Amino acid sequence: MKTKFKVLIFTILASVCWNVDAQNYDTNGDYVETFAGSGFSGYLDGVGQLTMFNNPNAIVADSNSNLFVWDSSNYRIRKITPNGTVTTFAGGGNSVTGTGTNVNFTTYGIGGLTIDRSNTIWAITGGVVDYLYKITSGAIVTYTNFTSFGYTLMGVCADSFGNIYVSSGNKIYRYATNTVLSVFAGSGNSGYADGNGIFTAFNYPAALAADSANNIYVWDSGNHLIRKIDQSQNVTTIAGNYATPYAANTDGIGTNAVFYSISQMCVDVSGNVILASGVAGSSVRKISASSNVVTMAGSFSLRGYTNGAGNLALFNIVSGVCIAGGTIFVADSSNQRIRDITFNPQPQIVSGANLGISTFAGVTVTGIIGRTYQIQSSANMTTWTTQATLLLNSSPYLWFDQNPASGNKFYRALLLP
Repeated sequence: MKTKFKVLIFTILASVCWNVDAQNYDTNGDYVETFAGSGFSGYLDGVGQLTMFNNPNAIVADSNSNLFVWDSSNYRIRKITPNGTVTTFAGGGNSVTGTGTNVNFTTYGIGGLTIDRSNTIWAITGGVVDYLYKITSGAIVTYTNFTSFGYTLMGVCADSFGNIYVSSGNKIYRYATNTVLSVFAGSGNSGYADGNGIFTAFNYPAALAADSANNIYVWDSGNHLIRKIDQSQNVTTIAGNYATPYAANTDGIGTNAVFYSISQMCVDVSGNVILASGVAGSSVRKISASSNVVTMAGSFSLRGYTNGAGNLALFNIVSGVCIAGGTIFVADSSNQRIRDITFNPQPQIVSGANLGISTFAGVTVTGIIGRTYQIQSSANMTTWTTQATLLLNSSPYLWFDQNPASGNKFYRALLLP
């Protein structure tokens, strides 16, 4: 349970020599706090801020809101439960494969993490060899060797079917659940071209993320663009400016936005892409479903350590980001902390044109596939009770009330943020 008071341990304001450009802050009341880590580099399990990390990097969350952090300079994967208890999940041993703390990640390190719907963690090595580690929920570690690619594995993500995607050598590969590896997009030529499948071009694609509709988002780092690949393998550019890729970070809509560096991405239930941006200041940014790019927290020009409202908060190298239970968690690497961002967006009532009521007890929602809706009912249209929260997987979507009542019963639907 979060207390109402804030204890500021220390604050460092460090000016960084980068150009400052337009920064538009999110309006959803984002607030940054410290979830775990003392700020001192080291290795100490425990609870909350009575723990130590050493350059925490990539971060993912399982279906139970447990966090898994690649603690890079300790060469371990740390687990943080929802109550802030930090333990060592894997690493610290002597074996390339094995279970939990018997496994050694020191030789090759980890360059990226993702987690699938079965709570299996997938990790790519940091360069020397190209391994795709599979780490089960029981911390059993195995790997597949992709060194024959001849290129370093740069990014990894998982779709809802359990397929794994990796970026390497100007291509995006799909590693299917039947262990068949195929090129999902990219010709292998360095360049920039939208299109379909192999008839496209990337320039050093790195971080990857998948949304609930299984669109794959790519940080095309050499082009400084965010690209999207749908399941028909169509590649489109959703944000970033190819003409001026080395300009300072800039918020804006679509190609009016500029990205300098992205280390990890994730996607929330509303289809917003959340970005960890640790270079040129240190900030967490968001691309909405309409391709509007804003800053959630942090600064383009300053680094440091400050909790508080998004525009006042400071980070020192945001290197990882994930979502658990509606909260955004950030690996704040040089502050040796895991920070959280909470916010208070308002739901939108679904208009009558998109809400159908027939002779059955329930409603038909015509809405946005991949977005979350809440169905509410009332006997008097004054007091409303939540009946269901559902992720729209088809449109129109037919929802039946399993507990119809005699007399009047009114329904409404809310599109959640």
